[in-house]
Amino acid sequence: MVENNETTGSLGSESLMEKIAEKLHGNDSSSSSSDSETEKTTSAASTVTAKTYRLFGREKPIHQVLGGGKPADLVLWRNKKVSGSVLGTATIIWVLFELLEYHLLTLICHILIFSLAIIFLWSNASSFINKSPPPIPKVQLPEEPLLEFASALRFEINRGFAALREIASGRDLKKFLTVIAGLWVLSFVGSSWNFLTLFYLSFVLLHIVPVLYEKYENKVDSFAEVATREVKKRYSFVNDNYLSKITAGRLKAKVA
Repeated sequence: MVENNETTGSLGSESLMEKIAEKLHGNDSSSSSSDSETEKTTSAASTVTAKTYRLFGREKPIHQVLGGGKPADLVLWRNKKVSGSVLGTATIIWVLFELLEYHLLTLICHILIFSLAIIFLWSNASSFINKSPPPIPKVQLPEEPLLEFASALRFEINRGFAALREIASGRDLKKFLTVIAGLWVLSFVGSSWNFLTLFYLSFVLLHIVPVLYEKYENKVDSFAEVATREVKKRYSFVNDNYLSKITAGRLKAKVA
């Protein structure tokens, strides 16, 4: 009897251990399946993100595309007071020179006359009103920033001349036609507005378009994807029917 009881107890303990092991294995399998499902979802999400179309093929946020730092903060209205002040100043300058037809030299002379008159009168009246004369700052243009600006401007101008030389060499017909179309549009815009108005409109658009694009980024990118597909279809049609024939004719003429 004792042996039977011991055998029964050992069998019961073994069955209990088997049940616990089955539960543990079941939990492990469920957790592993949930982990695999999570990994699949993450990989699918990353794949969708990787396949998302971005305007101009960018891979970085719009703040980094604009160069980061204070210029990007200014354009993206990170500090609304500073951005509003800059845009307001540009608007005042445009109103003065464009609407009121104020001249730059006249404005500079009037500002200097007004400033010198106030400082001169204040300096002479300081002895009568028992106040110290106004501090006149010593203004000097720094040498290094001016040299850096001149060097950067020289580099950009030389790069532009090199690009124009490459386009005029006749190696890339697509780039040639693109530049011609862009210059034609720019000449048309320049004939409609003068330089100051065009510069002011560009400045205003620079303070409006990036912040709106950052706000409605997904909608703009989806619309741009559809538009890009249509443009590629039209360009492939024109290239197959016209541009390829022109290029082939030029090659035959060179060979002949």
